Order: sequence, then structure tokens, then C-alpha cells
Amino acid sequence: MNNASAQTIPFRARVALGAAALVALTATAYSPLVSAGFIWDDDDYVEKNPALRSLAGLKSIWVDLGATPQYYPLVFTSFWVEYQLWGDDPTGYHLVNVVLHALNAVLVWQILSRLGVRGGWLAAAVFALHPVHVESVAWISERKNLLSGAFYLAAALVYLRLDERRDATDRPARAVALYTMSLLLFGCALLSKTITASLPLGLLLLGWWQRGRVGRNDLLRSLPFVALGLAAGLLTVWIERYHVGATGPAWQHSAIERLLVAGRAWWFYAEKLVWPHGLTFIYPRWQIDTSVWGQYLYPLSALAVLVGLWLARGRIGRGPAVAVAFFTVTLLPALGFFDVYPMRYSFVADHCQYLASLGPIVLLAASLRSAVGQMGGRTGVGILVAAGGLLVAFGGLSWNRSLTYVDRERLWRDTVGKNPDAWICHHNLGLAVADKGRFKEAIRHYRSALEIRPDASLSHFNLALAARRTGLTDLAAKHLQHAVDLKPNWPVALNELAWLLATSPDPGSRDGPRAVELARRANELTDGRDPVILDTLAAALAAVGEFDQAVTAAETALSYLPDGRPTHVRKPISHRLWLYQHQRTYRERLVVPAPSGNSD
Repeated sequence: MNNASAQTIPFRARVALGAAALVALTATAYSPLVSAGFIWDDDDYVEKNPALRSLAGLKSIWVDLGATPQYYPLVFTSFWVEYQLWGDDPTGYHLVNVVLHALNAVLVWQILSRLGVRGGWLAAAVFALHPVHVESVAWISERKNLLSGAFYLAAALVYLRLDERRDATDRPARAVALYTMSLLLFGCALLSKTITASLPLGLLLLGWWQRGRVGRNDLLRSLPFVALGLAAGLLTVWIERYHVGATGPAWQHSAIERLLVAGRAWWFYAEKLVWPHGLTFIYPRWQIDTSVWGQYLYPLSALAVLVGLWLARGRIGRGPAVAVAFFTVTLLPALGFFDVYPMRYSFVADHCQYLASLGPIVLLAASLRSAVGQMGGRTGVGILVAAGGLLVAFGGLSWNRSLTYVDRERLWRDTVGKNPDAWICHHNLGLAVADKGRFKEAIRHYRSALEIRPDASLSHFNLALAARRTGLTDLAAKHLQHAVDLKPNWPVALNELAWLLATSPDPGSRDGPRAVELARRANELTDGRDPVILDTLAAALAAVGEFDQAVTAAETALSYLPDGRPTHVRKPISHRLWLYQHQRTYRERLVVPAPSGNSD
């Protein structure tokens, strides 16, 4: 559309058409998610999250730091509302994620339009379609990125409206209202994900880009934003360390090692923006070696780029320096300087650059638009065609990448293929096929995980569960014992081993006294309030002839079951209670393994 024809369309209509186009592009690229399910972490966030079930749960989301996997109350409040609407049907959650991503693209366009950046719509479209963002959109648990991004961008848009009225002494009430609204929106962003704490630095960079300086008033106005960001960041660091569990050898790095990680991560994210090839859910975790001089080239070259753009600002303008500085500042919380749990598996992840990607994307779009204006003619048309081709390519890549997230098995097969040395990928692929009843295949994947990491107690545990389902009780007992040895105070593993030793149909696998010992330890660790563990304790006590105690334990288990617990959960315990009342033990039925040719 040329400028003359554009002027014939009213401004509001142009905005509506541009926004509708962004929404349509986003919806098309992410259409495979209509049939997508839950994947990693989605069980803790949505599927099996008790905080989503009641008003008391909604309260706990806000006042109890341990009620949810991370303290992002606005995210879990959105899940709570959705759970009341469509329960554990994943379609609704996916659709909301897509809508939020489309909204963020529209906000990006409006911010760039207000700043007068050329190529703003193209930048927003690239942001909407870039395949590096598929992880943020297709992963329900990454609602954090999308919701915090919406509040972050809205806060920036309102703040920029205030910035246009720096000398508006005749409307101080409006200025105060805009500033307060921006601060509140920023607070909502922090309550959705604290990676947005970089917003005040981003706003200062924009101020410098517009005016060539950062004034005293700019700094003073940023102080409340900085204070909120620091408070939220410190809380998140504490939660990651003491609640999520980001502590131990995997996070013990020196300052030099963290600098090496940051430099390599910086280039990793830049490369994936320029050439989004080989995207995967979990990337290989590279080795840090301070004795290898080549590793120092990553942070040094990144610093050289920043310094070079700063020194060249007089010739090429401040835009490139601001774009790359924004990219760096926004990435800062994800560059390895702070301990977060995913660093156990990898130093990088696609979703970490959701907002940071805006710097390079805007620089690219503005450069293309400027080139069109300067060159014109056939060359300009060629650039426009290339830009359209880029959008088509990115849209196709995002559509294809979205297919990978349709279900757990497809996601983990793709990840194992690209990162075969990660034990967690093999382990989770085992879980995915076990969920579909293919237990012998699951055992193979768990064994692959244990070949890489023999001390993975979780793999020992799940291998044992799969082995039990295929009748391999000796193998199950062996790996449950490994799990208990590695994590002596893990009630779930203690309970499973006790259950097997008490109720196995194979006499050679039973050990009543040992089962009682393990079940009592698990019961103590759960304060005697877990009905599943009490049920196991009752079976173990019956196995050694202590039927009166078994009856008491089974009755206590039933008393701790919520009134709304399904009949299929309550009925088996009631049946076992009847057995103990009649001086009889409980044995699981013998499982006959399927022929080896049908194992999958």
C-alpha cells in the first residue's frame, strides 16, 4: 500500500486492519495447537494443581509461596479462571496463549508507531511469527512469558504517552494518572514473571535514543520501577534457591565461569534469531572450562559489538546501539548470572529471549524499511518481496515447530533426536510412552537415561513402575531400592517399594518386615496424613500378621480421603479394609508379560 492510498483510509481503520492482520497471521501460524495437549510441567501448573480447584486454592495462590511451583500469582490466577471454564481440557489454555501472543504483537506495533520507528508493523509481524517464540506460545506453562509480556508492553506504552507530556504542567493530574497506571502495569508484569524487571532500563535506553541523553527527571521517575524490580527479583532468587531447588553442584560456578556462560549464551540467542535452525526443547548443556582460551572469545566479542556500536553512533545513529543494548539488558536475568532451576539441564532456552528478541527484530525491520525508502524502484520492491518471503518462511517454520508440541511423545522424540546425551530427555520420553501403556519401551528409555546418569533416582523409580506393570517384579524391586538408596527421605519411593514388598504376587519378592519399616518411615515423613501411604502401611502390617493395626491404618487412610474423592479411589481401600477385618492379607494380581514381539 503506497502513502497516497494509505491516507484515504481513516487512521482508526488502518489500526484495526493492521491489528487484524497480526492476529490472523498469529492464529494461522499456531493453528496446530488447537489439537495440542499438555507437556512438561503442565501437570504441576494445571492438570494436577489443587490450587485451581477452589476459592481456598485461589487465596493460596496469592498468600502461600509454596502453593504453586513458582510465585507468579497472576499467571496461576489466569489458570484458576480457565479451570472454572474448561477444566483440564488443554485446548482453552492453548487458545489463550495464542491470543496473548497476538495481543503482544499488536502492542509492539503500537509502541513502535508511537516512537515513530519505521517498519513497525513488519517488526510486530516478525515478532508474531518468529519460530524462536513457539516454545513460549505452545508450552502452556510458559503463560508466564506471554502474560508478563502483555503487562510489560502495556506499561511501556502508557509510560511513553507520559513521556510525550514532559512539560505538561497544565495537566498534572493526567500525568500522575499515566505514571501510576504504568507503574501498576509493571507490577502486574512482575507478578507474572520477574524477567520483566529490566523494563526501567529499557525505558531509559529509549529515552536516550530519542533525546541523546538521560536526564535527572528520567532517573528519578525510574526509581520506583527499579525498586519494584529489585524486590521482585530478590524474592524470585530466594524462591528458586529454597523452594524450587536451584542449589547444588549444577549451580556452583565462579564469577569467571558465569561470565563465560553469559558470553556464549548471548551469541547463542543472537544466532537463533538470525538463523532459527535446530530449535529444540532442551539444548545440550555445554562444558565450562576456564583453561580454554577460546571460551573467552564469546564474552569479549559480545562486549566488542556493544562498544563498537556505541563508538559508531555518530555515523550510523543511536538505533543499532540501543537495539543491541536492549537485547543484552533484557536477556541479563537469563544469561547465567542468577541461579534458576532449568540451568540443571541447559544454560539456554528459546523462551528466555521472548522480549529480548525485540531489539534485533526492530533493528532488522527498521533497516529494511529505510532501505526501501532510500533505494525505491525495483530494488525497493525486491526488498519488500524479500520481507514478505521472510514472513512466509517464519510463519511456515512456526507452524511446523508447533506440530512438535502437539503431545509429549512427539516433543520428547524430537528433543532426544537433537540432544541424545541429556538423561532427562530419555527419561521424559519414557514417561510419555508409559502413559500410552507401552511399558517395555518405557523401560528401554529409562535405561538409556540411567546409562547417562546412573544416579538419576527419578529414572530408577519410573523404571521400577514400568517393570511392575510388565510383571518384572525383581527388576522393579531392584530399581526401587536404588531410588531409595539415592534419596532415603523420598516418601513416594519408600511407599512404592514398601507396597511391592508387601503385596507382590511373587513370594520371592515379598518381605513383610522390610515393607513395614519402609512404610512407617514414609508415614512419618508425611506426618501420618497421606491416605496412599497409610494404605500401604496397612498392607504391610497385614503381611506380618498385625491385622488390628492394619485395620486402624486403613480406616485412617479412608478418613483422610476428601469427601469428593472418586469411588474408584475409595473402593479399593475399603475392599482391603474388609480383608484385614477378616484376618486376610492383600496380594496384587500376577501380571503376565506380553510376548516380546508385541512389547511396543
